[in-house]
Amino acid sequence: MEAPLKVGVLNDMSDGPPGPGDVERWLRLCVDDLAAAGRLDREVEFVHAWGLGLPGGTAAAVERAYADLAQQDVLLIVGPAIGDNALVATPLAERHRTPTLNWAGAERARGDYMFHLQVGSHEDESIVLARYLAALGLKRVGVACDRSPIGRKHLQFLQSEAEILGLRIVAISGLAPLAEEATAEVDELLDARPDAILYLGLGLAAPAVARALTARGWHGPRAMNTAGLRGYWADFAQVIDGWAYVDMHSDGNRTLAALRERLGVSPAAALAAAKGYDLGRLVAEGLARAPERTRDGVREGLEQVKWLAAAEGHEGTLLGFGVHDRGALHGRYLVMRQWRDGMSVEL
Repeated sequence: MEAPLKVGVLNDMSDGPPGPGDVERWLRLCVDDLAAAGRLDREVEFVHAWGLGLPGGTAAAVERAYADLAQQDVLLIVGPAIGDNALVATPLAERHRTPTLNWAGAERARGDYMFHLQVGSHEDESIVLARYLAALGLKRVGVACDRSPIGRKHLQFLQSEAEILGLRIVAISGLAPLAEEATAEVDELLDARPDAILYLGLGLAAPAVARALTARGWHGPRAMNTAGLRGYWADFAQVIDGWAYVDMHSDGNRTLAALRERLGVSPAAALAAAKGYDLGRLVAEGLARAPERTRDGVREGLEQVKWLAAAEGHEGTLLGFGVHDRGALHGRYLVMRQWRDGMSVEL
């Protein structure tokens, strides 16, 4: 019996099973699709490792989980999912010479062996947000941002784009990424008399900002980066009702529409389906296109993935890599949406 192709799954959001998410479900779906088409002639085995990373855990936990997978002879590692941890894993991919596909927002988490499926972007999102506010005719912006690599990178690109567009950032207030109280920070922002409020960060501190604004009776334009994606879970959407945010799926994407019809995916699960399906196809295609069953072969296989219609983003967004291209999504992959009465509405 032939040995299976082993793929590692690094979960940086839990310190042990089961942990959040259903990544393997999507990986398995796409692998099985290519096997049924005769493009994969071996079984694919998924090997898991857990390491609760930043901001709630540690970088060391991610390092240990990565090393555990690398030592199990996997051909490819999928993860991490948090930008801070993807930055931790990037030099590890180079050190172990193991092709790795993170699904986070850190554009800097790319390298010779580190591939990147953008789940948001610390760089691109702030540009989209700045242009959104400028299109509304707003001039003065107050910014609450995490004191973290994610928050700082978002802020850097926001400031650059705001200067070009004539937006004035009238106040900036830093938050601990796990902050549960933001009254003082919001007071500081509102004292500057902004036209709009932005939150930039991982999202765990976003409810504190939203609650403080509500307590002050401020209901002006409010927007956030892909932190708003957390509205798909628990009661987060109610807390940030009325906030615009950057999403990863569009109602007009035909690839996503076909997937939803095929699997009976509800509107509330559309984002997870789009993200999971794109991730799964990149993994399956990388394995199928590999010229040899080695880590370097799989790296070359990923480089050969081109012009797949993405389920994420607006219609026309494409998936693919290249010899010097490690960012998977090409085109208008960021979508402005808003939470209204617990529902995400495309703007």
